[in-house]
Amino acid sequence: MREAGKCTAFILEALQDRIRPGISTLDIDRFVEKTIKDHGMLPAFKGYNGYPASVCTSVNQQVVHGIPSARCILKEGDIVSIDVGTIYRSYYSDAARTYPVGEISPEAARLIAAAKESFFKGLQFCRQGYRLSDVSAAIQSHVEGEGFSVVREFVGHGIGRKMHEEPQIPNYGRAGRGPKLAPGMVLAIEPMINAGDWPVEVLDDDWTVETRDGSLSAHYENTVVITEGEPELLTI
Repeated sequence: MREAGKCTAFILEALQDRIRPGISTLDIDRFVEKTIKDHGMLPAFKGYNGYPASVCTSVNQQVVHGIPSARCILKEGDIVSIDVGTIYRSYYSDAARTYPVGEISPEAARLIAAAKESFFKGLQFCRQGYRLSDVSAAIQSHVEGEGFSVVREFVGHGIGRKMHEEPQIPNYGRAGRGPKLAPGMVLAIEPMINAGDWPVEVLDDDWTVETRDGSLSAHYENTVVITEGEPELLTI
């Protein structure tokens, strides 16, 4: 999983210089798939429950699971959330970032920052002895303190020899509930936050999720190992 995570982290870092006005989300998908295969790994998303691409590219009001397309051309002021998963020797990694496309609005920049910051607020509780909902509550508290909302319908998850394993990890809820965290647990923690209200809807392609009110959305995710000490991030 560490090796898979290194590849995912490399891709997300490389995309910072590639995402710019004028490229299509299909260009992003082709780069990601080639890079994964060049590392001797497999794209985790391609074919997963019928998903047709190697990466999820969710633009502006799209929350998650946006399908790459040659017709979707990024333009100045957009934001795009990129979700990448890799498989190495049957083990998975999963991570996501939201990127600015050229110059973006102050609100969009603040939303992207809040998604990232909320992940690290939750990470503070990724230690043995804390309960799962301590992570969730910390994320929600920070996001709502910044004036944004937390998506309810989609959550983080355990990860290992499968992409999605137990437990589910909501980004909201009361602290002090759920299983206790223990060394050896590996979690994909992924705040998905909206500039407006939290309700979302799935489009007719049966994949793309959008905010119901059309507000911007941001996504930040890493694969995290619970240890006997500090949590280990596999995708940074």
